[in-house]
Amino acid sequence: MSIDFDSVMSGDFGSAEKAFNRLLNVIKILRSENGCPWDKEQTPLSMRRDLIEEAFEAVDAITQADAPHAKEELGDVMLNATMISYMYEQSGDFKVAEVFNELSEKLIRRHPHVFPDSEGKVCAEKEVKDSSQVLSQWDKIKENLEGRKTGCILDEVPEGFPPLLRAYKLQKKAAKKGFDWDNIEDVKAKIFEELDEVEEARALAEKAVSKQQAKAFERKSGADANSTQLKLEEEIGDLFFAVVNYARKLGVDPETALNSANSKFYRRFSYVQKKMEESGEEIVQGKLSVMDKFWDEAKSRGL
Repeated sequence: MSIDFDSVMSGDFGSAEKAFNRLLNVIKILRSENGCPWDKEQTPLSMRRDLIEEAFEAVDAITQADAPHAKEELGDVMLNATMISYMYEQSGDFKVAEVFNELSEKLIRRHPHVFPDSEGKVCAEKEVKDSSQVLSQWDKIKENLEGRKTGCILDEVPEGFPPLLRAYKLQKKAAKKGFDWDNIEDVKAKIFEELDEVEEARALAEKAVSKQQAKAFERKSGADANSTQLKLEEEIGDLFFAVVNYARKLGVDPETALNSANSKFYRRFSYVQKKMEESGEEIVQGKLSVMDKFWDEAKSRGL
């Protein structure tokens, strides 16, 4: 492969087409024989975690309404996606151009209300006026034209998704087929119902542990404790699932919401730790009242 290094160092890159070609050429250089050792070692499998992490960082920047940061993080997402695509091109599986062309063809096919002469016209709704009709039409095209109909609608949700995201997607898929709560108050009540069941399971688990400890000298099996612990785990899972459902009904993405909560906790606890150190206080058990004071201070500062 021969690439003019000067072509990526300077020039007119104002258009999207020229800017993308520059990015692709930079990636080709990094992956070339005389490129970067780290970049050359990577594979599509090794880049999976980077792709996920960069996507979350981009989501966080967008959530924070930080346009300059969003620009940087979206660039990182594009870098990962483009580099992985080029890896497949290098191995002869498909070309980078095919990734974009196939995407464009899919978008045209699935929007017959915008592109009336596309393949998707055979599944087009008579009239598309709102987003729900667009999504209904989208699913019809996937199932009937693209042959993506599965044994169960839920099979379309990848098992490899993070659990919180998978719960959200499973619920959305089921809701599209009418399997959904009519009243949001019923969803809210379900959370409290599941919380009660968690408490019942917790009480049984604690009782089983106490029983196991009492029989420890008799070398009895811990089967009772194990089964009750699994029951507690099951009920906690049901509680999470109910909370995800409530978030979905409120139009809130649970992944984004939890990511924001994690970031907020990090900021506030970092402030608490800093203030504790400045005050000569140790962060140990028994210092909660002092830490709470600094936590409230962090909140008042908008952290």
